[in-house]
Amino acid sequence: MSKRGTGVAFIAISAFLISSKYISASIFGSGVSSWSESLYDNMLGYVGNTLSIFSLFAFIIGTAYIVWGEYEDWKNKNKNTNQ
Repeated sequence: MSKRGTGVAFIAISAFLISSKYISASIFGSGVSSWSESLYDNMLGYVGNTLSIFSLFAFIIGTAYIVWGEYEDWKNKNKNTNQ
């Protein structure tokens, strides 16, 4: 797999993790008869920050892989152009 493909995969994992946080909070509160913003914030607090932290790490790693792949491609194109 290329570096760009790996980067896209990590960004997809990041999106999955962050959406899992909000889906988990919604499932946790599915039995509630009335909703409010503060109640949903409390449910998000119950889920915790672990998914957000791992999502941020995956996003940073994915972005770094994409930048690395683009840099190597740019470097190879310039190397071939100068010869």
